[in-house]
Amino acid sequence: MDTPLRTIAVVGLGTMGTGIAEVLARAGREVIGIDVSEAAARQAVASLEASTARAVRREGITERERRDVLARFRTFGDLRAAADAELVIEVVPETYEIKQQVFRDLDAVVSPAAILATGTNALSVTRLAAESRRPERVLGLHFFNPAPAMKLVEVVSSVLTAPSAVEAVTRLARELGKQPVAVGDRPGFVADGLLFGYLNQAAAMYEANYASREDIDAAMRLGCGLPMGPLALLDLIGVDTARTVLEAMYSASHDRLHAPAPVLGQLSRAGLTGRKSGRGFYTYDAPGGRTVVPDALTPVAGAGAVAGRPVSSVGVAGSGTMASGIAEVFAKAGYAVVLAARGPEKADTARERIATSLGRSVAKGRLTAQARDETLARITPAGSLDALAGVDLAVEAVAEDLEVKRELFRTLDKVCKPGAVLATTTSSLPVVAVARVTSRPQDVVGMHFFNPAPAMKLVEVVRTVLTGDDAHATVREVCAAVRKHPVDCGDRAGFIVNALLFPYLNNAVKMVEEHYATPDDIDAAMKLGGGYPMGPFELLDVVGLDVSLAIEKVLHGEFRDPGLAPAPLLEHLVAAGCLGRKTGRGFREYARR
Repeated sequence: MDTPLRTIAVVGLGTMGTGIAEVLARAGREVIGIDVSEAAARQAVASLEASTARAVRREGITERERRDVLARFRTFGDLRAAADAELVIEVVPETYEIKQQVFRDLDAVVSPAAILATGTNALSVTRLAAESRRPERVLGLHFFNPAPAMKLVEVVSSVLTAPSAVEAVTRLARELGKQPVAVGDRPGFVADGLLFGYLNQAAAMYEANYASREDIDAAMRLGCGLPMGPLALLDLIGVDTARTVLEAMYSASHDRLHAPAPVLGQLSRAGLTGRKSGRGFYTYDAPGGRTVVPDALTPVAGAGAVAGRPVSSVGVAGSGTMASGIAEVFAKAGYAVVLAARGPEKADTARERIATSLGRSVAKGRLTAQARDETLARITPAGSLDALAGVDLAVEAVAEDLEVKRELFRTLDKVCKPGAVLATTTSSLPVVAVARVTSRPQDVVGMHFFNPAPAMKLVEVVRTVLTGDDAHATVREVCAAVRKHPVDCGDRAGFIVNALLFPYLNNAVKMVEEHYATPDDIDAAMKLGGGYPMGPFELLDVVGLDVSLAIEKVLHGEFRDPGLAPAPLLEHLVAAGCLGRKTGRGFREYARR
């Protein structure tokens, strides 16, 4: 049946309902806004007036088009106003009781052909459909906030939903300029199903005092390119809303990764629900405010600071991409750098790689030819670790293999002068395991750069229980000198970024494994609905499926959580040699160069 969906009712005129109404009215639909609160209805009209006025000032629409949009939006206080609607979208509070009552009341009002859509992101569409006399006309239509700006719409079918209803709303979503993604009925669907597990892990990390809220958020913004850190995002979403979503997910999955972190319940019960209350993980200038203000947990610059050791020369052990990138970072910042590899040829090759990188910067106008030459002049290639004898800071960037690193640190212990700080760039191995093979574990610290090191701003600074305060301070001071942002974390698997990133990637693989969604739809959902720079499968193929699997095994081995067990599909692809872009095939196929 071809349903034109020209007249659409929106039930619930909060932030989301008002946004959806604006999208519909600006796309030429007749919109019936319904809310029991007259104040909410007035605010919805005022919001539409303000947003369309801004559009006129920006020359996005004409004044006449603005008047037409406003004329297409009418508000009412009773569900009977939806009688002529061909589609009703409810976005009332996220409880079964309220939503079920809305569906029962709509049954007595709308025509038999009308489609009833729920905007839920956490509740069962099937359970809501079962309350309707026409369950085949009930589906989920999940917009993302803010609805006018966000392109993703998840179209959720239950086992009862008629294909014609799905086709009609999918066509509508495209006509609205959105990208619809078809998903089945499970809590969180695709985007929130992946997002809220990650947010929950971040809340648990903060609750365990593993890292500060500022460092957790900075790590995910700078290390993954996310628009917001997880704790700031929880405050934006609403801590209570996040807890409700997680409760629904956990009741369906019984996965401990979805069991709400206790801190979410504690904040909710205290009324500290995020921006809307003026305080959540952070404190804001006012309820509903956006500006974070200092509070008792805000770090005080310089408080209790320990002076670091002087560093004028840096040694980098390794000859791969990461070693070359780190050496480039230090040399650009004015440090004398010794680049030590296994043999003169490897060291010279690494230096040439740096020269090529600097040449690209010159070609793009980011660096002068003189600065390039001065940077290269500071780098001394060496074919032996003995050349690191006089450096103040030695940074290893060799293979991610514990025994390889331990052997290297035994050598550094013998070669490097007393007082030199010894740093490992490991992303997943225990720093203390390499520190203990030396006679000076107090000098050993983790200094995890991100690839490509010249571009990425983040460095995870990992201190063990044996690391000296002055060694830790030295690395933080050096990070500032090379214009990197240091975040402090303890010596446990994954540190901050990988401990939050790879469970999210693993859960995406499980979605594909369970035939819930395709890699393309999942990637689209996370880029359009979550603001991620890359979808999880794009990222897996870039990182390398073998590298990803190794990190996931380390996380599972340390935390022993069944939910962290690597997805069998990932293991099968690695066993088949499908490792991502580097082999030409991973979750997708790539043209050979």
